[in-house]
Amino acid sequence: MIAALRSEYRKTVTTRMWWVLLLAMAGYMAFLGGSMAVALAIDPTAGTGAGDPDVAVTIDPVDLARTVYSIAVTFGYVFPAVIGAMAVTGEYRHQTLTPTYLADPRRGRVLVAKMVATLPVGLVFGVAGAVSTVAAGAGALMLLGESPMLGEPEVLRTIGLSVLALGVWALVGVGFGAAMPNQVAAIVVLLAFTQLVEPLARVFLAVFEATAHVAKWLPGAAGEAVTGASFFSATGMHDLLPWWQGLLVLLGYAVALGALGSLTTLRRDVT
Repeated sequence: MIAALRSEYRKTVTTRMWWVLLLAMAGYMAFLGGSMAVALAIDPTAGTGAGDPDVAVTIDPVDLARTVYSIAVTFGYVFPAVIGAMAVTGEYRHQTLTPTYLADPRRGRVLVAKMVATLPVGLVFGVAGAVSTVAAGAGALMLLGESPMLGEPEVLRTIGLSVLALGVWALVGVGFGAAMPNQVAAIVVLLAFTQLVEPLARVFLAVFEATAHVAKWLPGAAGEAVTGASFFSATGMHDLLPWWQGLLVLLGYAVALGALGSLTTLRRDVT
């Protein structure tokens, strides 16, 4: 198993794509973190009340900082998810799966090894996302005369748990890659779901009282629940699960997708 873990880890970190995605994530999160900090510092009621000033709520300084610093989990989780998916889909695209199975014919164990080996890579993405978001967000807040609240335990906890949440997203990506082994299709679906489908679904579900509670069980919301902060919850769209439930739900998505891949893709003949 140790040899399999070492092999799977090297397959990821010896390619250029992982650090290209890492740099892209850092830049994107710095932009979003700074932009969100500016928007909320200028108007702490931004996004609340559904545009009705009579019901708009002012976000307090600690929650404002937590909302800004958790933005990597809200919008940046696609990056570790993609690198996780590529750990599986890359084998199909480059036709290296046959040697992998010759080295270890137990396909389920190969998938587990991919998940375990991808976790530290996902945590590196988590650190990059958190650092770039906090650096840009805190800098923007200070430039506007606001406190970055980096001495608050709740804020530090949110930052630390955002690293964990993004690391787990890499596991979800591995499971998704096993269920959808076509690399181009997997990346397109991940981009569409994380950046468009789920955000719109959460907004739509929040409109109706009967469906508002469903949104917190979606994968993106579960990831945010791990941090305990979210733009969607701060603006009153829906509540979040407790952090440990969010973690279990997100891990559940990873396991369910991996199981689906094991029952379908991994049972097929490799040519």
